[in-house]
Amino acid sequence: MSSGGERRLDIEQIGDVTIATFVDKKILDEGNIQNIGNELFGLVEEGRRRIILDFSHVEYLSSAALGKLITMDKKVKSANGKLRLCCIRPEIYEVFAITKLNKLFDIQDDQEKALEKF
Repeated sequence: MSSGGERRLDIEQIGDVTIATFVDKKILDEGNIQNIGNELFGLVEEGRRRIILDFSHVEYLSSAALGKLITMDKKVKSANGKLRLCCIRPEIYEVFAITKLNKLFDIQDDQEKALEKF
């Protein structure tokens, strides 16, 4: 493992689609959320336009983390890109549903379905 600035996302490239998988189980800590935001926004700045965010490891998400996702969605859309979310656990999906973010985001069951949508 590399020491120093640890990545909060595992990045995988499938064709022209970037899959970013969250490393952390809990996305709560303010500093951590800041880092995640920077990594996410960096993907768009690098010119990546088709992005899937994979939540398979994530068990808990704070509202500040949701804020970063909303900003990410805006950045991707303003770059004429597409953002999909996948592998969201039911208890986290509930947060998306309560906040109506399930209407904002394109949420798929798994990576395969998310990839098919591009």
